[in-house]
Amino acid sequence: MDVTDRPVLVAGAGVTGKAVVPALVELGARVTATDGNAERLGELAGLGAELVPGLTEPPEGTVLVVASPGWRPDAPLLVAARAAGIEVIGDIELAWRIGRLREHPPAWLAVTGTNGKTTTVGMLESILRAAGADAKACGNVGYPVVDAVRAGHTVLAVEVSSAQLYWWSTVAADASVVLNLAEDHLDWHGSMAAYAAAKGGAHHRSRTVVHNADDEWSTRIAGEHAPPVARRVGFRLDTPGPGELGLVEDLLVDRAFVADPANAEELASLDDVRPAGPHNVANALAAAALARAHGVPPSAVRDGLRTFRPAPHRAEEVAEIGGVRYVDNSKATNPHAAAGSLLAHKSVVWIAGGQLKGAAVDELVIAIADRLRGAVLLGVDSPVIEAALARHAPDVPLNRLPPGHDEPMTAAVNAASALARPGDVVLLAPAAASLDMFPDYGARGDAFAAAVRNLAGGAADDAG
Repeated sequence: MDVTDRPVLVAGAGVTGKAVVPALVELGARVTATDGNAERLGELAGLGAELVPGLTEPPEGTVLVVASPGWRPDAPLLVAARAAGIEVIGDIELAWRIGRLREHPPAWLAVTGTNGKTTTVGMLESILRAAGADAKACGNVGYPVVDAVRAGHTVLAVEVSSAQLYWWSTVAADASVVLNLAEDHLDWHGSMAAYAAAKGGAHHRSRTVVHNADDEWSTRIAGEHAPPVARRVGFRLDTPGPGELGLVEDLLVDRAFVADPANAEELASLDDVRPAGPHNVANALAAAALARAHGVPPSAVRDGLRTFRPAPHRAEEVAEIGGVRYVDNSKATNPHAAAGSLLAHKSVVWIAGGQLKGAAVDELVIAIADRLRGAVLLGVDSPVIEAALARHAPDVPLNRLPPGHDEPMTAAVNAASALARPGDVVLLAPAAASLDMFPDYGARGDAFAAAVRNLAGGAADDAG
């Protein structure tokens, strides 16, 4: 990839742009950066690029466009670039090509899926480090892959979104997994088929393709997108067959990366997996499969899972008040993610709502109806969830907050507290995106935690 003294355009000035611009300057490219937000573009000042806001066509002579994942393929600038025969790639693809220029390119272990990506790459990083590897979780997790490559890490646990995969073309991961697939980002891709095809790109050229044998889409994508010469490895929340990882009673075991698949090798116990719950056991098995594909010993799987701590807003217990636990899973931004969180508890007061992005919630409500003590709904699509509860859980007490409430999360936590009984869990698992009411899911989770702390302070005052 020779861009020395050649014009390259960077489309997007967010986190991706801040990583891509200095990497291209280091390669000797003449870099122009653009963004529709002039203020955000200004944050790239001093990094060595010419800053031009609002471009709709590439500058004359441009040989490469590097697009941020937030840019849709139908953006006029990207359409114009491809019409002119200019290659358009993403930051992940750029990181791969930079890595291939190194004498010892890093190993890539790629993780995608609708839910569980960040937890899985975190578990994977912890397992790899327990084995002594210089490993780094990067990508959609928040640390750009370009930065991880430039820092010289030898093993990359790469979280890849479907938008990033759209621009992924020559990456050949050592091992890859599509954890699961459920309705999400259909506003970006247009259909489940297109969404699945984008996810399947993670397997192209992969040497080991890992799939979730309990998930129909994951299994189908592996079958359709795995290279013919790739090794296929499954995992399941049950007794594994030959070539799979799975559970035997309370043990995570391996029948894939062993000399004799008739004899399962113990990797860890259920007590080693945190947070608890079937969805996180599945994440742990996926991480173990990728790590084992890289040659990690069983003891490192156990040690890595024991030392792993999840990122914020993922089944994070905030407090226990009067025998009721308050759990923040604001990262559950679609129904599939919310289901995994809700099914980990026996009696729940559910705080839900936000932007469903066209996703249906009936299957979710049917699956969790017998666990609901009550529900508190907020956000623009709360009427959709309310209607599903009326159809499938009509006896569940319900409180839907009116729009425009000054402090909606405080009101939601107080309403949930009134419905809860000792032994219950008040769970923020919105099943929806947050941008109708909050800057992001993190801010939503922070608001929940602050409201719970205020409630705990009030409870202490009452007790005093």
